Amino acid sequence: MKKMIAGLLCGCMIAASLTGCGKAPASDGGATEKAAGAEAEKAADKTEASSDSGSKVINVWSFTDEVPKMIEKYKEMHPDFDYEIKTTIIATTDGAYQPALDQALASGGSDAPDIYCAEAAFVLKYTQGDASRYAAPYEDLGIDADGKIKSSEIAQYAVDIGTNPDGKVVALGYQATGGAFIYRRSIAKDTWGTDDPKEIGAKLGAGTNDWTQFFNAAEELKGKGYGIVSGDGDIWHAVENSSDKGWIVDGKLNIDPKREAFLDLSKKLKDNGYHNDTQDWQDAWFADMKGEGAKPILGFFGPAWLINYTMAPNCGGTAVGEGTFGDWAVCDSPIGFFWGGTWVLANKDTKVKDAVADIIDWITLDDAEDSLQYMWANGTMNDAGTKDAVASGAVMSKSDGSVDFLGGQNMFDVFVPANKYANGTNLTQYDETINNYWRGQVREYTAGNKSREQAITDFKQQVADNLDIIVE
Repeated sequence: MKKMIAGLLCGCMIAASLTGCGKAPASDGGATEKAAGAEAEKAADKTEASSDSGSKVINVWSFTDEVPKMIEKYKEMHPDFDYEIKTTIIATTDGAYQPALDQALASGGSDAPDIYCAEAAFVLKYTQGDASRYAAPYEDLGIDADGKIKSSEIAQYAVDIGTNPDGKVVALGYQATGGAFIYRRSIAKDTWGTDDPKEIGAKLGAGTNDWTQFFNAAEELKGKGYGIVSGDGDIWHAVENSSDKGWIVDGKLNIDPKREAFLDLSKKLKDNGYHNDTQDWQDAWFADMKGEGAKPILGFFGPAWLINYTMAPNCGGTAVGEGTFGDWAVCDSPIGFFWGGTWVLANKDTKVKDAVADIIDWITLDDAEDSLQYMWANGTMNDAGTKDAVASGAVMSKSDGSVDFLGGQNMFDVFVPANKYANGTNLTQYDETINNYWRGQVREYTAGNKSREQAITDFKQQVADNLDIIVE
């Protein structure tokens, strides 16, 4: 899902048991043998087509324990749901999850996944790419996907990503991962005399779809001894997901002008000392969340999960006044984007369609007060009390997103509209790999090790050498 560094290294396998399958009518062995045979064949076909043909086991595959825990909660809340859940969890670290999932889907049989999860970095492979043939359209499970997407106000970017080449929804998520700018109140006040989210958003160019005001603000912050972001990775997701086209167009490598401009944006940040030149997910990046970096940093671009699962644990405290806890707020981003998310899919060959549909509907589309998303948004899902932005705008509109980490700000006021500006049509199934190549070459360029032209040339060569993509 969501947490790029999260994931468990092993899977827990819960013992499974199967009940008997339906039995076809027997022939009487007499003159009606042909008719009876036809009836038997008809009954067998009916049994095979049945959504829940006797099995009481649901195989769930994921790369964290998040969705399995949601299903445990569903079972707890629905005691008549008498299915055993057989869970396989394989971390995405070292690229282990996808090959194992691919093999399990291809092999089929009683151990094949009934429900499986895919993260934003590779979800298109399973919804629109090489492995999309395994995914069941939600409507084939009996879910009114179109109607509930509308009534639950699911963000369009999430729907676009989860729609297969035939125009059918095969995957949806439970989180909203539209991005905002998360900033230090104390630094904003010292620089501009206010920490009001609307004023800070305007100062940074909120909604302009342009970086001009952002860099003007960076210069003003520099004059006070501050950086505007920790490293160039902090603007990458806004750049990547605001591009008009993805890395592959008609089978060929495509460098969208907005992504190519990342070379120049990154160099401008570095040459002018507007950041601490950190790399995301490294110790120095986390240090900036505590306010312990080379120079104090105004903020980070990200969705609600970045606040809850990355910034809060690395802010140096757990209550207002400790570390930077409580010294944060969120405002609209200059550029609309999303970052991360987990999509939930069902195997088209599952033998427990009704049960699978119940779970998927409850996780991804239900907006009632006993739904997963309502509890997730209001911090009642578990004892941790963590509130998160969820896929359903309808849920967030009737929920309280106020959190102490943000000085009591209701984060839903920012994250609900943020989802509307995110773009889900510029992804490809190779994004995780290509992004790594691109960002590596950009850092070589900004460090002065390569020219701009050489960085682009070497990037193209990496893609040509390692992926089945036409490079011109």
